[in-house]
Amino acid sequence: MMERRLEPELMLDPEQARAYAEADFAEPHERFVDLFAERFPDMVGGAVLDLGCGPGDVSLRLAARYPACVVHGIDGAPAMLAAGETLCRAHPAGPRVQLRLGQLPEVRAPGAPYETIVSNSLLHHLHDPRVLWGVILRDGAPGARVFVMDLCRPETAERVSALVARHAANEPEVLRRDFEDSLYAAFTPEEVRSQLDEAGLEAFQVEQVSDRHLVAWGRL
Repeated sequence: MMERRLEPELMLDPEQARAYAEADFAEPHERFVDLFAERFPDMVGGAVLDLGCGPGDVSLRLAARYPACVVHGIDGAPAMLAAGETLCRAHPAGPRVQLRLGQLPEVRAPGAPYETIVSNSLLHHLHDPRVLWGVILRDGAPGARVFVMDLCRPETAERVSALVARHAANEPEVLRRDFEDSLYAAFTPEEVRSQLDEAGLEAFQVEQVSDRHLVAWGRL
């Protein structure tokens, strides 16, 4: 198994943010919402915390799926949130999505404790993964739904190259490069399992749900 290779925690480059906001992530992001709905069929509404929301596409998709919810998104990259404000203004669910600048773990979301906390593709950016699980424990209500989706690190460099060719061949160079870096920075399902156990979240489940994604989920 390859060693993990860190990447920057924040996406500060406006070109990066623009590429992400303009890219077509409809399939994996809608898949995120579908997988969440399958694991939490009791979800109706309420306040949702989206950690590492980026430009807010997942936040908007959750708000659209659940008309009785509001979503508070947190991200540490101003360029990402600037792109997100544009997306929110143009989206029917935009009025129920609030994006806020802040870096974990210092930032506190306005609606804590939350009954639902989600995160998509944040974990691999964190140099210390305990930050994410600690914020979830701090800001989640007892019994809160927690759903974290992220990339999982392949076993070899050859496998990384194959995944980039399969899933990002037609993307701009900045996205291809970021995808490759993120695969190297991601955790394995076994490493995520260890993180959860260390955090006292032994009841959470870890599943690999595609050739490049895993989910960790459960209730606090």
